[in-house]
Amino acid sequence: MPFFVRRFFSFLFLLLPLAGAAQAPYPAKAVKIIVPANPGGGLDLIGRTVADQLGRALGQSFYIENSAGGGGSIAAMATARAEPDGYTLMVGYVGTHATNPAVRKLNYDALKDFTPIAMVGGTPNLLVVHPSVPVSDLKGFIDYAKKNPAKLNYGTGGIGLLNHLALEQFRAAAGLEAVYAHYRGIAPALGDVVKGQINVLMPGLAAALPHIRAGRMKPLAITGLKRHPLQPDVPTFEELGFAGFDAVQWYGIVGPAKLPAEITRKLSAEINKALASPALQQRLANEAIDPMPMTPDQFGEFIRSEIARYRKLAQERNISLDD
Repeated sequence: MPFFVRRFFSFLFLLLPLAGAAQAPYPAKAVKIIVPANPGGGLDLIGRTVADQLGRALGQSFYIENSAGGGGSIAAMATARAEPDGYTLMVGYVGTHATNPAVRKLNYDALKDFTPIAMVGGTPNLLVVHPSVPVSDLKGFIDYAKKNPAKLNYGTGGIGLLNHLALEQFRAAAGLEAVYAHYRGIAPALGDVVKGQINVLMPGLAAALPHIRAGRMKPLAITGLKRHPLQPDVPTFEELGFAGFDAVQWYGIVGPAKLPAEITRKLSAEINKALASPALQQRLANEAIDPMPMTPDQFGEFIRSEIARYRKLAQERNISLDD
């Protein structure tokens, strides 16, 4: 056999493993889901729940990488820069893909730099205080806060996140002064409320619920147009005379831009199939998360509308974090 023919067949032989790898069905290796927060809290819960469901459905390992800081921008940038091969996903949520883009300049574009895959669900926010604050309802809190502004410290899970904007919206509506402590995620902020180092927070119900049930913080009012079944004694801001407090702390799964359509459809289908399961619905309901299934296109339009919604709110309230 001529030398060049032998070299040609040797070259083909070397390519065979690569061809086999290219044809391997997705996912052929472990998949990383970046959670833009520390362990604990609603974001981490969603990430681990989705990882568990996808791992069982697709027979491959889906693991969590927690990446807090920058109001989620660190995790968002890592995801946007990742290879669009389906092996790096992210829990995109109202902070990274709605409020932050609406109130500050970012190093990523929430619409252009990501592929929407699936919406998972949402939970309302609620105003909570440390048990040492001598109030039992929202009116009492407002009266106390006006008389004792120096005795209260307000916390947020990060500048520009929904829990920050919602608290700022309430502070402006109630005419209160506030000194903020901005944390790298809601979990450490909740921890400092429990310790009494901050007195006031407006977290998502999913993250706050275990602490409320344990009596480590007092809920005073909740967002939404109706009371939540897990906290039926907590009135809405609306019924207490504060209109426009219907924000939802929502969570979904996104990937880098240009994610192959086949992979996007496969992940979306499995997540939505899981959300249709009564067992998972009950599990999420127990954690104060209402399922919000959407197609990738619907999720993309939802993100676009949420950015417009919070941009309008920020303009009306003169909130800009770049000033």
